[in-house]
Amino acid sequence: MSWLATLKIALNALRVNKLRSGLTMLGIIIGVAAVITMVAVGAGAQARVEEQIKSLGSNLMMVMPGSTTASGVRMGAGANMSLTEDDAAAIAREIPGVHVAAPSNRRTEQVVAPGSNWSTQVFGVNPDYLIARDWPLTAGRMFDEMELSGSAKVAVIGQTTAQYLFGDADPIDQMIRIRNVPFTVVGILERKGQSLMGQDQDDVVMLPLATARNRLFGTTQGRMRAVGTIQVKVHDGVDMKEVEDQVRELLRQRKRTQPGADDPFTVRNLTEILQTQEAAARIMSILLAAVASVSLVVGGIGIMNIMLVSVTERTREIGLRMAVGARGRDILTQFLVEAVTLSLIGGVIGIVLGVTGSMLVSHFAGWTTQLSPQAIVLAVGFSAGIGIFFGFYPARKAASLSPIQALRYE
Repeated sequence: MSWLATLKIALNALRVNKLRSGLTMLGIIIGVAAVITMVAVGAGAQARVEEQIKSLGSNLMMVMPGSTTASGVRMGAGANMSLTEDDAAAIAREIPGVHVAAPSNRRTEQVVAPGSNWSTQVFGVNPDYLIARDWPLTAGRMFDEMELSGSAKVAVIGQTTAQYLFGDADPIDQMIRIRNVPFTVVGILERKGQSLMGQDQDDVVMLPLATARNRLFGTTQGRMRAVGTIQVKVHDGVDMKEVEDQVRELLRQRKRTQPGADDPFTVRNLTEILQTQEAAARIMSILLAAVASVSLVVGGIGIMNIMLVSVTERTREIGLRMAVGARGRDILTQFLVEAVTLSLIGGVIGIVLGVTGSMLVSHFAGWTTQLSPQAIVLAVGFSAGIGIFFGFYPARKAASLSPIQALRYE
């Protein structure tokens, strides 16, 4: 018997029991749709973490001042302004694996422009800060050496700050005021998006480090060159952990920290933190797909159950076909085709529902989803495999029937 004839017989058998066939496919439909939707949600979460990794900058670690104790009360990290610009220069100069070490200070300030004002984060930085953060400019320029050393009143602003202060107007060469000190906007940063903590990284104004300290922030605890953070960018291919240990050892020497004493600073390896989050997102994606795959297995069990019932109901038909010359292989093929057809039709419907479900989750829940062609192909292939696996036993049972016993079956 040809494959085309076998397929026609199988489709006719399924068409006779439309309701039962539809209910049998339901498990596969739900399973495929769930797999596609859950994998899309998991892939979206992983892509989100990767975006955040890129927004922070690659191979990055952060050095911050440590805690201090006053009147028996221990303050939090950053309370002791023990880091200086000289420490940043020493890290960049003495540790071979370091690309740049960028010192910075930060305060929240009210920024005023003609006809508008906005509260934002004001950073005192040098050009190395943008290199460390992999943060290019979309317009204008960064500070030059004369402006850095001369405490020039120039500023580079983020996209959000530019929008709130100037709207659709070009901010370049426009004037802004911070604590009544006028600054000229010389550059606009490229958009970065949200940080890991959900903060808008584009809501920022950057000033030359000396300008921010001398004209706005003032000295801190009498330290003229004190900084709040040092961003350390490591060369590609260099062991981040090794550089972290070298940074820690160098700073302990510079701060004359006694053996066994706590570090007067904190080193955070952002790459390790982000890699951990990326691994967690990947595991979540796998778990979601595994949970959704249970629906496919349940659907396969439903196919086996219905096919066994179908074999029992059609025993006399099987005996009659064998009596007129049908071989066991023909009967086996017929029932296998029926099982696989149920799985494939359910798989196609499941794809449509899965894609639709992913879009609905993204629209209504606000989650980032990412449809994966591989997941779609895998889900359909898995559904076909389930049809073959769970349909083989009923098909083999039908093919092994004796024609005489089948014709006698009541």
